[in-house]
Amino acid sequence: MPSPCAAAFAVPGDLTSLTGGYHYDRQLLAALRAAGRDVAHVALPDGFPFPTPADMARAEAQLADNPACRVLIVDGLALGALGTAALDRLRTPLVALVHHPLAHESGLPPAEARRLHRLEQANLERAAHILVPSPHIADLLVADYAVDASRITVIRPGKPEGPALPPAATPSMAPPLILSVGILHPRKGHDVLIAALAQLADLDWRAVIVGSPWEPGHDAALAQQIEAADLGARITLAGRIERDALDSLYREAHIFALATRFEGYGIVFDEALICGLPIVSTTAGAVPGTVPEAAGSLVPPEDAGAFADALRALLEDEGRHAEMAAAAARAGAALPSWDDAAAKVGRILDHVAGVSA
Repeated sequence: MPSPCAAAFAVPGDLTSLTGGYHYDRQLLAALRAAGRDVAHVALPDGFPFPTPADMARAEAQLADNPACRVLIVDGLALGALGTAALDRLRTPLVALVHHPLAHESGLPPAEARRLHRLEQANLERAAHILVPSPHIADLLVADYAVDASRITVIRPGKPEGPALPPAATPSMAPPLILSVGILHPRKGHDVLIAALAQLADLDWRAVIVGSPWEPGHDAALAQQIEAADLGARITLAGRIERDALDSLYREAHIFALATRFEGYGIVFDEALICGLPIVSTTAGAVPGTVPEAAGSLVPPEDAGAFADALRALLEDEGRHAEMAAAAARAGAALPSWDDAAAKVGRILDHVAGVSA
């Protein structure tokens, strides 16, 4: 049997960053290596998706140096911003990993979104194959980037290594903890969550929002919103915390809530399911395909009133909470593994490299 082809995985910035996309890349890289595949990590500059000329030159040189024997996987945070001519000069097949198209990021000026869309579309045409984390992103690439569906494979994230708790073991906290996990970026909708919580001042609860500051000034804006709502004693902006501390919060939590405006997948939802937490989120992006109907209440994005109503229902109705917690735990137990993801990616790498099984 032929040996698995070697590969290189190019990711911009710090691979240890605590975001869903970086978590996905770390785990996939580790799983491919654990499966016996030789995969080099290429650490591209951290300026992407808006690199300086120096960042761009360095990244293009790194990719040009990739040996012809290594299939090249490039994370979409860099792929969508690289010069197309540089991709045309690659000596090896290119596999794209698209978590979330750059042109679909919220808050971009229209001209910048159009520029990124044109560049992403041209660069995706150069890819021998495209990996995405959810059917939603696959559909988006087909509909908005004219990518042939046969060139896309959904590689669902593997089951997170979290503190799995059966529903019966979920602690009853007083007051109950509402946990939200996501970078401090407008796309995550933490402002909508805070507005919803302001409508629940008559109920007993506390909330913790975990996430690294990402969009400059957004953490300060959230802190001001909390103080303006007189919720400083009840809502904690925890920022970036260590994994052990996050696991402890999952163990304490009563509800997982994320008022996101868009998700390409959302690994934090899997973490919540594994812990048997009922989920309140939105119908944005891939969320409906990630959160089972029985385990979550999904409302339209930007609707703080509907979000508050969904939280109220779980805080006030113990039976509803117990049913959703049980459904979440069942869904969490059934999640696939990173070994499953690595096996699928490995077959794709071998195929594009021309290695027969």
